[in-house]
Amino acid sequence: MTPTVGTNRRAFLLGSAAAAAGVMLGACSTGDDTAGDDTAGNGTKGGGGKADGVGSSKKPLSAPAEFHEAPMLAAQVKAGDLPPVKDRLPARPYVVPHNWLEPGKFGGELRMMTPKVSDGQVREYMYGHSILRYLNDGMDIGPGIAESWESNADASEWTLHFREGLKWSDGKPWTTADILFWWEDLVLDEDHSAVPPDEMRSGKGTLAKMTAPDDFTLVLTYDAPAPLTADRLATWVSGGNGDVGPIWTLPRHYVEQFHPKYNPDAPADWASKDGVFYTKADFVRNPECPTLTGWRVTSVKEGEVLRWERNPYYWCVDPDGNQLPFVDRLIMSVVQDAQVGKLQVQEGRYDYVHGPFAQLALADVAGLKETADRSGVETVLWDNGDGTGNACFFFNYDYHDEKMRKLIREPAFRQALSLAFNRAEVQKAVHFGMGEATTGTMSPKAVEYHVGSEGPDVYRSWRDAYNAYDPEAAKKLLDELGVVDKDGDGKREMPGGDKLTIVLTFAANPNDVVSQSNNLMVRDWRRIGLDVREDPIPPESMDPGWQSGKIMGRGDWGVGDGPNCLVFPQWIVPIEPTRWAPLEGQFYNVRGTPAENAERDKDPYDRTPPRMEPEPGGPIERLWKLYDQCKVEPDEMKRHQLVWEITKIHVEEGPFFQGSVANTPSLTVAHRDLGNVPRKENLAQGGFTAPWIHPTPAVYDPEAYFWRNPDEHGGSGAGA
Repeated sequence: MTPTVGTNRRAFLLGSAAAAAGVMLGACSTGDDTAGDDTAGNGTKGGGGKADGVGSSKKPLSAPAEFHEAPMLAAQVKAGDLPPVKDRLPARPYVVPHNWLEPGKFGGELRMMTPKVSDGQVREYMYGHSILRYLNDGMDIGPGIAESWESNADASEWTLHFREGLKWSDGKPWTTADILFWWEDLVLDEDHSAVPPDEMRSGKGTLAKMTAPDDFTLVLTYDAPAPLTADRLATWVSGGNGDVGPIWTLPRHYVEQFHPKYNPDAPADWASKDGVFYTKADFVRNPECPTLTGWRVTSVKEGEVLRWERNPYYWCVDPDGNQLPFVDRLIMSVVQDAQVGKLQVQEGRYDYVHGPFAQLALADVAGLKETADRSGVETVLWDNGDGTGNACFFFNYDYHDEKMRKLIREPAFRQALSLAFNRAEVQKAVHFGMGEATTGTMSPKAVEYHVGSEGPDVYRSWRDAYNAYDPEAAKKLLDELGVVDKDGDGKREMPGGDKLTIVLTFAANPNDVVSQSNNLMVRDWRRIGLDVREDPIPPESMDPGWQSGKIMGRGDWGVGDGPNCLVFPQWIVPIEPTRWAPLEGQFYNVRGTPAENAERDKDPYDRTPPRMEPEPGGPIERLWKLYDQCKVEPDEMKRHQLVWEITKIHVEEGPFFQGSVANTPSLTVAHRDLGNVPRKENLAQGGFTAPWIHPTPAVYDPEAYFWRNPDEHGGSGAGA
């Protein structure tokens, strides 16, 4: 069967919200809803995101007739230290297909910022190890190190064809043995901490069988349909230590020396996350570890700076045949204090900063524009694409106190709190009038909400269900539940007369957007007679308290997942213990294992780990049944319809999580001399920065960024 390479979706238009943001924000980036076409991609004039090209080619581009390389590499070829460029590239290299690209120049260095050396954000800049990759803001799936793929009719067997001639950064050949090592010697090794990713499980939850007929072909065989395999292979960024995605491939020729199967002298703690294996196998922390990314690390100074140089064997080229990357070197300085980082950006210390990583927000635009002459940077606004805003609120559906849990599970109680929240004020005060008021949903860019006429209708019904500011309606709902002021102190009590205090817990030191949103929400709830207490706690205390049912409600997490609702469905279906129904999510995890029937005689909160079954016929049991159908349904349209049914449960019996203002602009800064950084109008859906599983900016190929005047930015001969 020919693979389905993504699904076309129209972007959700937000023209009125953009207009409300005023001239200053409007000047940063404009919008265009034109989707990428199938045939463009040979480069456009103008450049740096100011070109007319929109989106990315959906079909792989043909390899150019000849290839070109950076002067620093050409010099090494001439000296006999490197093979010619055509011998360093695969037989069919990946041709970056973005329609906004203009011909670039080699050279220079790029100064960047990162919170810490080992942080997963560093990896989100580079798609180099990934099997497949997202294009057009998640509308399409394109090739990665696998150049093609197909499945059988019921999606129970998938075959991946990898690029012949692919090489690691040390020049050693890549083969399927580099994947089998990860699978057989790490994932299937009981002494190792690696876990199989979702794409290696069938719709029944059982592990796939992995075989490699040859060095460049991999076959995944499942015991049931696994229709989401391609989507899941495109998510995250693979490689390294797996902190923002599964590893999938490692340079076996280098890392097997740290594995006791191949080296009896390997340390006893080899398999721990900070043990010798993970440390040595991490291309970000260990300059000796070969990589498939566009740049390779040359030095690491923990807590200070991370330095990279171009990978001479990088397997991607631009449409003109230039081996990427264009920029010679990256210098990533570690800045943990967000306020210090913002000041340094204004001082011109950095050339490119992906705003979400540096906690840059719309409130920083004015300062950045005022200092633009000094800093040399411009502000770039891409759509966030989230469904709730940077912060959302959700009760613990499995809260340990029986009386409060019963109230939390009343849809009318949660609906009352949603109607009492003045989102228009948050939109104006926090987001400068941009974005869209929302009850709280999955991403408005998710494919299921752009299919036919029903998809957009289903999305709007969820978004608008309880987002109107109507405190009188909220009071009426509470009154009908018996949540009234019984003792005359001005605060409502529980239906039985017990004291009612809503505790909003969040990680200490929240960013400004989270803090402002929470403050306005708490104020609104107090105005309808609710006693609300804010409870900042250390981040490390959050998961244990939440997963044991001891924390009542959270206000420090946004819902940004996509590009479809099934590839990472944890917000709409409780299948793990970190979101709105933690004990039931944990029970889903143990279904079909001995733990499912263990400790039946114990209170759910005393089990190890704490877990409980859903109420028979209740919303969670019905969500599970629909999701289980989705996982084995090979027909894409039928899966969309199942997602609509899931959504209707959220509309009728939710909100299970509550948003404020969705799809607000996400701020990035780029030096005015830096080319091929797309603007919103270049992107098929205006950008999609919120979810980690849609890795930004990796999806826009920073390896194609270039300096128009490289001699002014480190030059081609400057040292790192």
